[in-house]
Amino acid sequence: MRLAAVDWAMLETAIAIGHSPVAVCELLAYRDESAVGDLPGVVDLGLRGAPNYELLQLTRPDLILSSPFYMQHEARLARVAPVLSLGIYTPGEPPLVKAMRALADLGRATGGLEAAARAQAGAETALDALALRLRPYADRPVSVVEIGDARHLRAFGFDSMFGNVLVRLGLRNALGGKTQFSFRAPLPLERLADAPESRLVVTGDLPTEAMGPLRRSVLWRALPQVAEGRVYRLPRVNAFGGLPSGLRFAGELVQAFEAGPITL
Repeated sequence: MRLAAVDWAMLETAIAIGHSPVAVCELLAYRDESAVGDLPGVVDLGLRGAPNYELLQLTRPDLILSSPFYMQHEARLARVAPVLSLGIYTPGEPPLVKAMRALADLGRATGGLEAAARAQAGAETALDALALRLRPYADRPVSVVEIGDARHLRAFGFDSMFGNVLVRLGLRNALGGKTQFSFRAPLPLERLADAPESRLVVTGDLPTEAMGPLRRSVLWRALPQVAEGRVYRLPRVNAFGGLPSGLRFAGELVQAFEAGPITL
């Protein structure tokens, strides 16, 4: 089957079962934070929120992969090809089991159930192995955040892939509330003081304009995680991806903990 993917989590799910799409949205941006490597020969359909329908039609997909995030486009997408829309991210619900289930759902739709079962079994084995390596770090909870600016951050709660994977790895998520699914970083920096005993994991790119003010910030330097040297850095990982992104986050977390804390 020829697949086109509007949603990145579904794109990763397809690749996880060995079925690379012929067309995806925001290809260049996806490559910057991809958990699955390069995608040669794949057509870029433009923005996820405004795909190029003419180009989509030219790629002749048999099935379009979407999610409830793009429900407003579903009727128009369906005029090009059947749409499979699977929701992995729902506020208040852990996504990891849904990402696992999406493998089977997509495998069933594409005739790849055996490949989906292999991918799920491989993921469970990998997570078990990484959990063993993280046992020495289970003495403290973990706060996973993305810095928005010198005063604000995005926190990954139990209903995020990062927060859910933490629990699967045998760690405690210090930021146990719900994730705010938005493109901005809505929480004030002082929220980190709610979990002073935690290891602080900063993921993603650090905004250049935020670094100077952050390093001069009395609040930042007074945070126990910072003052006591419990800050770790992870590269950019797709926070709203499929199972491959969850596995990549887990692997990067292990490497960061084993390499030791850093100074921002």
